[in-house]
Amino acid sequence: MTRRTIAASALVAALAMPSPAAAQPQLTLDWPAMADRLVTQLALEPGERVLLLAAPGMFDDLIPHLRYAVMQADGVDIGVIDVLREPFPEHWDTAVLTAGAGPSRDAYRSMLREFDVAIMLPGATPGHPAYAALQDLLRADQGRTVHFHWVENGSAFSLPGQPLPPRHEIDAAYQRALLDTDYRALAAMQRRFEEAMRGEEIRVTSPLGTDLRFQIGDRPVNRQDGDASAARADNGVILIDREIELPAGAIRVAPIEETVEGTIVFPLSQWDGRPVDDLTIRIERGRVVGVRAATGQAAAEAELASVPEEARAFREFALGFNPLLAVPDRNPWIPYYGYGAGVVRLSLGDNSELGGTVAGGYVRWNFFTDTTVTVGEEVWVRDGRLVPRGP
Repeated sequence: MTRRTIAASALVAALAMPSPAAAQPQLTLDWPAMADRLVTQLALEPGERVLLLAAPGMFDDLIPHLRYAVMQADGVDIGVIDVLREPFPEHWDTAVLTAGAGPSRDAYRSMLREFDVAIMLPGATPGHPAYAALQDLLRADQGRTVHFHWVENGSAFSLPGQPLPPRHEIDAAYQRALLDTDYRALAAMQRRFEEAMRGEEIRVTSPLGTDLRFQIGDRPVNRQDGDASAARADNGVILIDREIELPAGAIRVAPIEETVEGTIVFPLSQWDGRPVDDLTIRIERGRVVGVRAATGQAAAEAELASVPEEARAFREFALGFNPLLAVPDRNPWIPYYGYGAGVVRLSLGDNSELGGTVAGGYVRWNFFTDTTVTVGEEVWVRDGRLVPRGP
């Protein structure tokens, strides 16, 4: 299973989830509207077989509406697979779970060969055998999936010194993004950005000193624009072209490794489970070649030393485009994996799922909310804000 660590910049923070509180207000989510939107984005063809993958107790109220919406769209409802509820009972032997995971994955892979569409609901992760089996099939160009992770899969990130908003405010932001995004405009802007990047050098800078340059050449660009149709999946070239995120918003690409040069500078972040301040990572020809920090340098070095040498490399450039997921001016936080307009992700590690050449399993997401992104001579993001463009 891929190891993932996460940092957020400027700026940035380790993953933080809102703690449940009995007295905390709850948003009444519009389950029928969300179900209709998910199925609309799938653009189901008559007779397509749709499976739901769910975690018990999470978004149970959405499931019947989804199944009904599938039938309304002339799809075939083939039911729901529940992953094991977590956390597991303390007396369970993890060796039993580990031993059972492989045969379970193999069985699911055989059983699910005839699926067309799967919706991965909150709480289901690639660590679950059914999810892993579906990814095996996607890699073989079988079917497509929608990732509807919400907050339960760790999508909301705090900024240093800034708490996450209460859960009902996160729910409201995500629901608005799901239901009210102008998907046509989002797709058009992402296509323009991809076209702009081809043949140009991309430069990312920040007030703290980040200065990174790279080119993408003919590398595949994954546009998370909310299009989960069969036509989109069939035209995909990499795994994540068949894994469509909703809410939508980011483009993702693995630059040509040998073109990645420069530095990434972090404010307070967490490495190897310990705080690190004023960290600078130097990249040459796509490889991490230097680490320097004001405090906690040993922690950053320890994390990088703990992963395969081949994975000590630049992984991915991602840029968010959805204005409904932008970092708020007041009470700021990073919504939905940095899919908001102007948020940049400069990741380290394995980029094989993006069509890159770096392996090793290690993945570290690093989010930046104050960068300037220049493509050739054209500024697309200035100080963390998308530069308005004409039609």
